[in-house]
Amino acid sequence: MQNQTLAGGFTDPATQSAKAFRSVMDAMARPGTWQAITGAEPPAPLSRAAGCVLLTLCDADTPVYLAGEADTPDIRAWLAFHTGAPLTGPSHCMFAIGTWAALLPLSAYPIGTPDYPDRSATLIVDKADLSAPTATLTGPGIKSTASLPLPALAPFQDNHALFPLGLDFILTCDDQLAALPRSTEIQPCT
Repeated sequence: MQNQTLAGGFTDPATQSAKAFRSVMDAMARPGTWQAITGAEPPAPLSRAAGCVLLTLCDADTPVYLAGEADTPDIRAWLAFHTGAPLTGPSHCMFAIGTWAALLPLSAYPIGTPDYPDRSATLIVDKADLSAPTATLTGPGIKSTASLPLPALAPFQDNHALFPLGLDFILTCDDQLAALPRSTEIQPCT
């Protein structure tokens, strides 16, 4: 177990974390676009992209909730060693990671307050399905429209209705990620 804990982090942290951060920011700035992200080999069942996001965005001041199959002793130890991020429940997290089904219900996560909308959670939906797009996206960062495969439409539409409050989402699969900020409007693909 100790070898799994020590392995899988960035081998060149300064360069790899900068590249990974750029991928995450590009995805957030351009909802509906898939970005490549590499450098981490987290314990199973996390994807490489999810591991990179955790290594890049989490530290000792960012409470993380591990949902469902993402909550394993190996992942707990790996995250603690590489980021120092404290583990918490869904109502107190800044980041949550798991499959879509494991992250439900979305009402369990902080959505911010009118005075502090930034005190909301970002959900990392790991093992996202990259098949045919199900949603048409419009809003900031999207020239006209974009499309994205989402596991459901109504929860994302309900989340957008809370804007400026609400959750932000990062979808990860293999070594790819896409983001869906709360400011993005979602409609079914036509």
